Amino acid sequence: MRRALLALGLALPLLAGTAMAQAQQQAPQSAETAQAVPNGAPTAQQQSQDRGPGPDKGAPEVQAPVPESQSAGENRQQQAPTSTATQQPTGTPTAPQPEVAPVPVSPIPAPPPVSERAQPSAEEQELEAALKGQHIQGRISIPNQSASLLVQPQGRDWRAFRNQTLFWTGAIAVLGMAAVIALFYLIRGRVRLEAGFSGRTMLRFGFIERVVHWMTASTFIVLALSGLNLTFGRHLIRPLIGDQPFTDLTHYGKIAHNFLAFPFTLGIVLMFLFWVKGNIPNKLDLVWLRQFGGMVGSGNPPSQQFNAGQKVIFWVTVLGGGLVALSGYLLLFPFTVAGVNGLQWSHMLHGTLSMLMIAVMLGHIYIGTLGIEGSFSAMGSGRVDYNWAREHHSLWVDDELRKAHDSVRPEAAARPAGAD
Repeated sequence: MRRALLALGLALPLLAGTAMAQAQQQAPQSAETAQAVPNGAPTAQQQSQDRGPGPDKGAPEVQAPVPESQSAGENRQQQAPTSTATQQPTGTPTAPQPEVAPVPVSPIPAPPPVSERAQPSAEEQELEAALKGQHIQGRISIPNQSASLLVQPQGRDWRAFRNQTLFWTGAIAVLGMAAVIALFYLIRGRVRLEAGFSGRTMLRFGFIERVVHWMTASTFIVLALSGLNLTFGRHLIRPLIGDQPFTDLTHYGKIAHNFLAFPFTLGIVLMFLFWVKGNIPNKLDLVWLRQFGGMVGSGNPPSQQFNAGQKVIFWVTVLGGGLVALSGYLLLFPFTVAGVNGLQWSHMLHGTLSMLMIAVMLGHIYIGTLGIEGSFSAMGSGRVDYNWAREHHSLWVDDELRKAHDSVRPEAAARPAGAD
């Protein structure tokens, strides 16, 4: 009994080891068999179930074993890469690729001119008509109908005048007059009184007349400087003081230009009322002009309260200043009377006459201050020296003395004899 139990204890481990070895051998074979069957193919059990009941139902289905070498070869074929390119070892530098030259791109040719085309478009026809002097007008829904003007060919002419013609006209007029004054002063010098100052004075202009003169003169100076800045400031002043100071100067200068136009106009009207009677041209003015105010010949030609030169200054101031003021008001209140073309013509007239007036007034300022000795006191204190009046306005002195004598005679005649 004891021997039988001992033999059984020794046999059980051997049997267990043999069973485990057989199980390990069958496991790879079943895996290889599963790999040999294509994906999606029905197994033997599924085929037996699909066949349903039949004469062979219940009989065990035998599956042919797949050789291990064949299944392993198929697995290696499925896992093998499809690319036949030679693999380079890691770390080996790749060969440089050749550079591909860029493909040249030909420029797009410009379209032919309108004249060479078979049929211009509607836009080109409309533009061509506008360039011939017509306007292109759009449609708008706002009250300002002038904003519907799209193309205004006359604007090109105005722009050329503003940027070129006015610039050179003003430069030639102003600088030309300054050059003439400088040359005259170097050649002739200051015109002195031949008899010197007498010490006696005569009233030439009253207080109201002088106030009107200086109001008109001071406003004209500000208007002239601000206007010259609008024309030449961008080229002459802006590089010297910078952008922002030039902007401020132009801004406040434009404000002064707009508001000082009103007292300037008032001064022109008052000067016309005060002095128009003495500035009517007559035959004596021709004599004065022939002798060029005493510059040619001996002595000064006779003249009344205003000589021919002063009459020219008066009418230039009244007529020229009046037209400058009128055109300026049209620009100050646009589209009240004139349209776009009218405003352009107003600016052209305003700019041209202003430049000419500035040139003329430079000569007037020179003669009244540095040019002729004793002239400034006429508008300074209102009184002039007797010798100055006798040399430059001899007929006016005779008229003033006659008036003084006439005002004294009635008083002397009314006195009884021996009253002194």
